[in-house]
Amino acid sequence: MKLTPDTLHLWFAYPDEITDPHLLSEYGLWLSADEQAQQRRFRFAEHRHQFLVTRALVRYTLSQYADIAPQAWRFERNAQGKPEIAEGLTDLPLRFNLSHTKGLILCGVVLQHDLGVDVEDLERRAATLKIAEHFFSAQEINALCKLPPNAQNGRFFDYWTLKEAYIKARGLGLSLPLDQFSFHIDDGLPLSVSFAEHLAERPQNWQFWRIKPAGSYVGAVAVKSAGQIVAEPTSFKVIPLVNTTAYKCRFL
Repeated sequence: MKLTPDTLHLWFAYPDEITDPHLLSEYGLWLSADEQAQQRRFRFAEHRHQFLVTRALVRYTLSQYADIAPQAWRFERNAQGKPEIAEGLTDLPLRFNLSHTKGLILCGVVLQHDLGVDVEDLERRAATLKIAEHFFSAQEINALCKLPPNAQNGRFFDYWTLKEAYIKARGLGLSLPLDQFSFHIDDGLPLSVSFAEHLAERPQNWQFWRIKPAGSYVGAVAVKSAGQIVAEPTSFKVIPLVNTTAYKCRFL
């Protein structure tokens, strides 16, 4: 599979669908010693399973673009903990980002650009205006308050996932205050963003998508394209080592 600097791929996996013990055993052979130790530290089998499938997903996905076996990938983390491919492992400027919620894992892959993804399950999480007042900008809080109560939870997670995707793309984590940038969502207008002056960011350097996977899931994608237009993402559903199919994900 090939990527170009103007394309972006999203790979979705549903861990509850991946239960074959022989397949899971094969995934386990791909893990590094550190990953094996990390998996063992999870108290509950559900979380150990999700961790295993997540690591298998990223390793299998990256191997679709480079002639490197899934078990041969090595990763490093920046000072804020963002994982990247270990330097010198491949000449391809592959960038990836991961997100997961109960029942769904997302791996985004792009060339060169800074990338962040986030997914949430609306059935598992509820939001309140009090949370928004603690994290969101004044503009976002004002827009949220103007919505009818039955629309506020969905819009809260539109903002939340966009913010998470952006700070993950920046690789700075929550050291970047969430109220210092604002997303402007109007169902009749394109999604836009504005930044506090001290962040020295240019909105035209970024592209964002709200995503609607199947069921009650929502999410967002952020790409620092620096003026180079990246096409709407292409989506796949995958069971590593078994099959890959086109995935119908709505982009807003």
